Amino acid sequence: MEKTDIKNVEEYVAGFHPGTGKLIEKVRATIKAAAPGAEEVISYRMPAYKLNGILVYFAAYKNHIGFYPTSKGIEAFKSELTPYKWAKGSIQFRLDQPIPYKLIDRIVRYRVKENRQKIKSTKK
Repeated sequence: MEKTDIKNVEEYVAGFHPGTGKLIEKVRATIKAAAPGAEEVISYRMPAYKLNGILVYFAAYKNHIGFYPTSKGIEAFKSELTPYKWAKGSIQFRLDQPIPYKLIDRIVRYRVKENRQKIKSTKK
């Protein structure tokens, strides 16, 4: 299956080795638990979560999972990201090291709060 043909996250996960698929599913479950009611979509050929706008994206690669919580999501947790390779809007979690699910949870919750605040501000 071409990555451009992916219609949903189940198809996305199915395209990976079972070991990587399990990690993807756990990242997915972590995001969904931290953002109840978020819409799960495929955007830019990767899983994305929307709630009052985009919250986060993630994607699996050969050696890492890329997590994309926007630049504000990175900035708010910068001090906790030192063990990981990161840039302005992305973090790389290596597949040969434990995935920091609790950190992912906190970042997603931060993004939910941030998006809700943004909506409240625009309604005033």
